[in-house]
Amino acid sequence: MPKKDFIIVAIDGGAAAGKSSTSRALSKHFNLMHVDTGSFYRATTVKLLEAKVPAEAGPALNNWLSSLKLGTHIDGTSASIVVNDWIPDSSIRSEKVNANVSHYAAIPELRKFLLDYQRNQARIAREKGFAGLVMEGRDIGSVIFPDADLRLYLYADPAKRAARRAAEGLTDSIEKRDAMDENRKTAPLSVPEGATLVDSSELTLEEVVEHVSQLVSEVQAQ
Repeated sequence: MPKKDFIIVAIDGGAAAGKSSTSRALSKHFNLMHVDTGSFYRATTVKLLEAKVPAEAGPALNNWLSSLKLGTHIDGTSASIVVNDWIPDSSIRSEKVNANVSHYAAIPELRKFLLDYQRNQARIAREKGFAGLVMEGRDIGSVIFPDADLRLYLYADPAKRAARRAAEGLTDSIEKRDAMDENRKTAPLSVPEGATLVDSSELTLEEVVEHVSQLVSEVQAQ
C-alpha cells in the first residue's frame, strides 16, 4: 500500500514531558522536518528582554514586532527560527528565559504575529523534500494544525519532569510555567479534542519513541 506523500504530526504537552526528544527521534526516523515552537517564544523572549520591552501588549511591543524579520534555518532535519538574522543559541535555555518566556508567550499580539509563520513551516518542509512535518509545542493540535494527520499529547508526573530537568542541569519552574500556560486567555495549553494521550512517566525515551513511531507508521499507511 502506498504511503502518504506528506504528513503533519502535532505534539503538545507540558515542560519535560518528552516532546523534544521524541520529535527529534521521529524526524530522523521518518524524514520529517522537526519544528520546536517553544524555541520561537524563547528566541523572541531573548530579544524582547534585550530590548527591554515589557511583557504586556502595548506600543513598545507593536513597534518591536513591526521591526521584526523572521526566517528559517534548517540543520539536518531540524528547523529553527531566525530573528533579524540571529540564529538562536543556548541562551534561549537560560534561567532568565525560563522565568520570563510564559509571560511573553501569553501576549495575544505576539501569538498572532507568530501564527502564520508557524503554519508556513509545512510549506517549507514540502519545498525541502521532507516526508512531513513534526511540530511540537503547547497549542499545535488545538490552534496551529487542528487538522494534523496525527495529534499527540505527551504528559508525565510533575516530579518525574522536574527530575528530568535537573538531570539536564537546568533550573525550570515546570509546574508554575504549565499553570501560566494553561490559564492564559489566548491558545492555552490543553489537551486537543481527539488527540492521542501518551503518558511518559514510567516509560524510557526509547519506549515512548517506539510507541509513537507505530502511530506514525499507521498514519502514513492510511
